[in-house]
Formats: sequence, structure tokens, C-alpha cells
Amino acid sequence: MTKFAPRSRKVRVLATLGPASSSPEMIRKLFMVGADAFRINMSHGAHADKIPLVKAIRALEKELNRPTTILFDLQGPKLRVGKFAEGKVLLETGQTFILDRDKAPGDADRVELPHKEIFAALEVGARLLLDDGKLVLRVSGVEPDRIETLVEVGGPLSNSKGLNVPDVVVPMAALTEKDRADLAFAVEQGADWIALSFVQRPEDVAEARRLIGGKASVLAKIEKPTAVDRLEEILELADAVMVARGDLGVELPPERVPLVQKHIVATARRMGRPVVVATQMLESMIVSPSPTRAEVSDVATAIYDGADAIMLSAESAAGAWPEESVSMMDRIAIAVENDPGYKARLHFTETFPDPTTADALSEAAKEIAETISASAIICFTNSGASARRIARDRPSVPMLVLTPNEATARRVGLLWGAHAVITKDVSNFEEMVAKSKRMAMRHGLAGSGDKIIIMAGVPFGTPGSTNMLHVQRLTGKELEGFDD
Repeated sequence: MTKFAPRSRKVRVLATLGPASSSPEMIRKLFMVGADAFRINMSHGAHADKIPLVKAIRALEKELNRPTTILFDLQGPKLRVGKFAEGKVLLETGQTFILDRDKAPGDADRVELPHKEIFAALEVGARLLLDDGKLVLRVSGVEPDRIETLVEVGGPLSNSKGLNVPDVVVPMAALTEKDRADLAFAVEQGADWIALSFVQRPEDVAEARRLIGGKASVLAKIEKPTAVDRLEEILELADAVMVARGDLGVELPPERVPLVQKHIVATARRMGRPVVVATQMLESMIVSPSPTRAEVSDVATAIYDGADAIMLSAESAAGAWPEESVSMMDRIAIAVENDPGYKARLHFTETFPDPTTADALSEAAKEIAETISASAIICFTNSGASARRIARDRPSVPMLVLTPNEATARRVGLLWGAHAVITKDVSNFEEMVAKSKRMAMRHGLAGSGDKIIIMAGVPFGTPGSTNMLHVQRLTGKELEGFDD
């Protein structure tokens, strides 16, 4: 069995798998050049196509003895217009255009809108965005089966193009029948994280949590202005959040997206939730072996802001350069984290501990690590809650997460700075210290003479009991005669 050393960087890289990266050989290559976690997109392909991906990741996990994170991303409700008699029409700016419930093929004056929920939700003055925002309609009249609009930005419109409704909350469940089937499949496949698309309100997250039943962690994708407005409520129920800039960039003016991204990242960090920044990060690498300078700067900004993870979509899933895209993400992250000014930028967002013993100890661990120049923070956890608290404070040293729980080890793969190891639980203080020292040396995080900080709970093995912080110096003899 190969042992894989911890990454030298703290931000995680999440790579989407697809036609360009579906073979076990390519999945292995992506991991070796920097992918920490893998996203399986349920918007495309059949369930049978996903099973080999999960098997390949788990086989790699076993080979490298490194817990590896799998995120299943649900499609969510897709709003689309109907079909046209000629397949395509041209809408002129200033004309009137009707959306109705008539299933007859459309023309330049009208088309079917097969989503009855929208008719009840819309108000005069609301915008409708078509084809990723390329066309803009303004609602001038609403009836139970008919929406009259004025075309503010015209252009060609073809069959089944997407529709965005940015100005109102559409009373649609975040989980369609397809999503429910996909969610059940993801849980059956042992998903570590399940991402919810087009979340509008906290109730959407609550429904998913009920269906998942604790068998996976829940990540809420923020891609609608209505979700931004209720961000803190959503974060109270979600385990993590994603800045999904695709649809968010359609529904918001482009100049607002960077501001909203920073707001989401900062809010998630303050609330102790992992945050992923995604969509078009290295878009040009779908066809080019090198990114644009603007894309590199975009990735760097997300890292400076303190994102837990940065994600590749089509770049690794369907592009011509999947391995190079992951490698570029890795190199950008390493360069940023080696910047002398990185620490100050990272802590521009202040995080305040909750009035609990565990939060107080997490903050203290970060301060002590810097004061005594410790090499690592060792965190004993069963549920992963202690690891999330430590990661929120963004300590300057790596965090070694020791847990007997395989699911926990896999789920912390989206946490900033975390390296998880599945190991037997400890039963007393002496065993805790000895194991911490051995594991720190075995995984290359500390050596003879180095100091480590240990965070755990007494009684040992009791979830939610984090109440102890201990500093220990290594002698170099810790590895003798032990098998963990």
C-alpha cells in the first residue's frame, strides 16, 4: 500500500469528472497532480455511468491510504421555454412576447412556458432572462395562463432554452423527482457530500437533510439572489456552501458578482462552514493548455479571500487538458500561500468564536501554534466538528485530523488545511499523546524536536466533548514498535 503525504497547501482542489476524466488512469493522474476531492455531476449521464467513477475513486483511496472526498451534485429544477415551429425565432428589442400554457409550437410572438408555478409568482415589472441572460424580457401583464412581456434585449431564441427568474421566489421545490432519485442513488453509492442546486430558501436545505438522513453532508449552492438574501438562514442548516457563479452571474449584474462572492465567503467563514468557489475559474483551459492571466488572478483572489476549496467544472470534466487544469490550480494555490502577504489577506475576514469551550480551544490552538512555532495541530474527532472549528480560524500550520470514523475522514476533505487519517480511537491521555506524536511524524508533518498542539475531548471517544489542549515536543523515537 502506497502512503500519500499531505499536500503542501491548505486550500482544497475539487475536480469535476466527466468524459475527459472518467477512466481510473485519468482519475489517478488528477489526484496525483492536485485534486483533493471529486465532483460527480448528476445533470449529465445515467446512474450506470457514475458507478465506475465511484469505484475508481475508492480503489485509489485504498491504494494511497488516503480518505478521498466524493461530492454528488444534483441538477435541481431547470426552467426552460417550450419548442418553436421552426426550431428558432428572432425576438426584436421593443416587441411584445407572450409566454403561455399552450403546448402548440411557438413563433416570434409566443411560446409555451411549461412551469405553472412561475405564472403565480410573477408580478408586473419582474425580469425574465432567457438563454443564460442573453435575452431580457420585462413582465407587463400576468394572467393565470398567460404572461405578457416587453423584450428589452432581443436576439435569437431556440427550442428549450433556459429561463431565469431573478426578481421573485418561485414556489418550486429545490428537489425535482429526478433529484430525489439521484439523491437516493448518491447515498447508496456512499456519497460524502451532496450539493443542492438552485437553493432559494432554508426550507430547501431542510428537505434535503431529511431525505439524506445523516448519511452525507449537505452543500448548498448559492446561485440565486433570493438565496443571497437569506444566506445566514441557509448556512444555519447547510454543512457547507458553494459560490456557484454560473447562474449567479446570469441573475446578477456582472459587476456585482465579485462583491457577492466575497460576501458569501466571508459569511460562511464567520459561521464556520466550508465554502467552495466554482464556475469558469480556468474556463479557457477547456481548449487551451494555459489559462488567461485574468483567470489566474480570479483563482488567486478566491484563495486570498480564504475559500476552503476551489472547483474545476468543464475544465477537468470535458476539456482537452484536464490534468493540466488541475495542476494549474495546484500551482496557483501554492504560489498564493507562499506569498508573505497571504496571512494578512487571509485574516482580513475576522472570525469570532462562539461562547463554547470547543471554540475557545480552537482559537487558542491557532494563537499558540504561531507563538511557539508549532509544526502541526493534531485534532481527535469523531464527527468532524472540532476539525471544522479549527479550520474556521485558518491556523498557520497544517491540521492532522485523527478519527476512527471513515465517513468523517472523507467529509473533512473539503476543509481548509485538513489532512485526515482513519485510526483507532484512544482511551487515555498517554495513548493520545503517543499516537499524536507517531502520526505527526509518520505523515511528515513534524520531526525530532518539533512541537505539536493536540486538541481532544475527555472522556475519549465521546462526540462533542472537546475540552483539552496540550502542547508536546517530539523526540524522534515515536515510531518504534507501533501499528495504528
